[in-house]
Amino acid sequence: MSEMRCVLDAQAKLAECPRWDEQTQTLYFVDIDAFELHAFNIEANSHNVRKFDEEIGCFALTEQGGFIVAMRSGIYTMADFNAPLQSYWQADYDQATTRFNDGRCDPAGRFLAGSMYSPKDADNGALYQFAHGQMTLLDKAAWTSNGLAFAPDGLTMYYSDTPRHIVYQFDYDSSTGTASNKRPFIEFPFGNGRPDGAAVDVEGNYWTALYQGQRVAKISPNGEILAEYPVPALFPTMVAFGGPDMRTLFVTTCRGAHNSDQLETYPQAGGIFALDVEVAGQIEARFAG
Repeated sequence: MSEMRCVLDAQAKLAECPRWDEQTQTLYFVDIDAFELHAFNIEANSHNVRKFDEEIGCFALTEQGGFIVAMRSGIYTMADFNAPLQSYWQADYDQATTRFNDGRCDPAGRFLAGSMYSPKDADNGALYQFAHGQMTLLDKAAWTSNGLAFAPDGLTMYYSDTPRHIVYQFDYDSSTGTASNKRPFIEFPFGNGRPDGAAVDVEGNYWTALYQGQRVAKISPNGEILAEYPVPALFPTMVAFGGPDMRTLFVTTCRGAHNSDQLETYPQAGGIFALDVEVAGQIEARFAG
């Protein structure tokens, strides 16, 4: 196992949603607070940025080679990185208090995106599913939706509520897109990091970035913490598998939450970090339309 290393000193305010494109060997990620989508090709050392007019919380690649993106105002598609936004669904929540946060596609190519409710005084965050031009509400009992991931067999969905320090499991039917039997998977003690974005490897282990916990945790399908890996930033936000053999774990981090003294200790906070791992990650499903 290698040491965690910074592969891009992005200085991002709030880097999130790392997503590996195995076809182009490109790592995409967002900077939510800067309203940006980033494309980073490690081999070519090229880094492109697209600026939007509002927050982009998460996105997924599409089968046609474009993107589906979750913005504060709703869901949009783009034919490519620079293409105009095309409206898919306009948000029906209070946009002054709520925005999209974490999301990805299920094994059948539906796009799932969770919202966060900024006041955090009511369970107004929700998990939405989008397919064939339609929206389905899967869950509505969260402050901040995070940690969405699927087991390799597609039968289990993970979903976390970060402020409550808990990750849930659902039974998931990929043929119908139905989520049921919500139950706790793992709960982290308060004051030691909150479960943020996540990914699942090919053996079914759940990897989560622990926000304000300065580490990534690897958790077995039975909810046992197998290992923890330190990150040189206090606020890791999400993980993604990538690289030519899918054995590189990329970790996004938040710079904006650090104070000036903390930034002296962690000058690359807001960067993209990488760790070589033994077990490969799953290739991301793409949005089918």
